[in-house]
Order: sequence, then structure tokens, then C-alpha cells
Amino acid sequence: MIQSLYAGATGMEAQQLNLNNIANNIANANTNGFKRQKIEFQDLLYQKPRTAGADVGNGNILPTGVEIGNGTRVVATSKIFSQGTLKQTQNKLDLAIEGDGFFQVLRPDGSFAYTRDGALKQDSNGRVVTSDGLIVQGFAPVPQGATQVDISPEGNGQYSGPGLAPVPFTIQLTRFNNPSGLRSLGNNLYEETNSSGAPQQGAAGIQGMGKIMQYFVEQSNVNVVEEMVNMIQAQRAYELNSKAITTSDEMLSQLANLKR
Repeated sequence: MIQSLYAGATGMEAQQLNLNNIANNIANANTNGFKRQKIEFQDLLYQKPRTAGADVGNGNILPTGVEIGNGTRVVATSKIFSQGTLKQTQNKLDLAIEGDGFFQVLRPDGSFAYTRDGALKQDSNGRVVTSDGLIVQGFAPVPQGATQVDISPEGNGQYSGPGLAPVPFTIQLTRFNNPSGLRSLGNNLYEETNSSGAPQQGAAGIQGMGKIMQYFVEQSNVNVVEEMVNMIQAQRAYELNSKAITTSDEMLSQLANLKR
């Protein structure tokens, strides 16, 4: 009976983490390029007083056994890299990736990170940067006098303006064999891990890379209605695990009072 207390406690803890994950998804419903996460559970080790298939003598084999579970745990939070809705804007440096791929950005320590957030800016030196000032790879600095930026779905771009010779540049995208294995850094950034595999760079629109859509940003792929349903399910599961603990406590109380 004590075991049911611990099993219920593991269920409550797991559903609390589930609710934390759901709350994070909902909180980022308006975050550009955000990819929702789903939580995955795994049952714990089992106690096996009798093992199925055991020889009980005289050639007799147990057709079934006795297995008592010990609860559950959270084993993974998988990122879902489905396409978010593309929202049209009037900003010439707003870029959305339609399909697979990430923009590569240079971090202050010299390492690279990757993002789906294409709401880009121009800094005082003409460099194309993220909202946090990280330099986006593939862009040439915007020359003085440039009034127009044109970027094709294949990532071929150029700056132009009155009396200015066109300045071409090419944006390459980066993809991973297992994007769910990327490590989230916050600030709409990811970094590679051994699980994600090495980054693979290529031109947009070919070899599995998505296309670049100028004057668009990719919104979060969070479905708020679905997350609300998941929240209700998590709440009910939490309540049921709490009820199992309460019932076990009542049974123990009755057992302790048998002598009275």
C-alpha cells in the first residue's frame, strides 16, 4: 500500500512538469519562430513477485506473471518543428523560412547558433543582425545609399539604390538530421549537440532546404486550443494521482485503527 503513495507522487510530479511545459508553449504563442514542445512519459521499474514464463515444476510454465508498477517519470521534451503560420509584414528585412532550415548567427564568443526568427534588423555598421544584435551569416553589410533590399526564395539578394551599383549576396540555410536534438538557448536560439548531428549548409530551396520568403515572419506553431485541452488533461491526471494518494492514506489509517 505504501507503494501506491510513491507511485501517485511520481504521477503528480510528472504532471507538474507537463503543466510547466504546456504553460511555456502558451506563453510563447506569439514568439516568432517558436517551436512547441511535447512532453513524453516512461513507466518506472516493475516489482515482479512472479515472472511470466517461470518453471513452476513438473514442466509447468507460468502463462502470466505478477508485475507491480512503481509510477512514471518524464523522459523527454520533444520539439515539434512543424511549420508556423507566415505573417506578412512591410519590413524589407523580415524573412521567413518556408520548410526546413535555420538562419545561422554568430555569438559573442565566436560560436554559432541557429534560429527560425527572421525579424532581422540593421545595426549602425550596416550589418544585418537579430533583435539581440547577433550577426546573421550570409548577408553583406548594407552599403550607404542603399534604399532597396531584394531577396529571392533561393536566398539570392542584392542591395540597390540611386547611383549605387547593385551589391549581391547569398544567404545559406542550415539544417540538421535530427532538429529535435538541438539544445534550446533561449532568445529564439538553438545550438547543435551530438544528438542533432552536424550542421549542413546549403542554398535555400534545394536539397531539402526551405525557401526564404521576404516580407514575412514565421509565427509560433503553438495551437492555443490544443494546449488548453492538454492543460485540462494534465489537471485531471494530477487530481487523479492526488486522489490515489488520499485513498492510500485513508486505507492506511483504517489499518492503523483496526486494534481500537
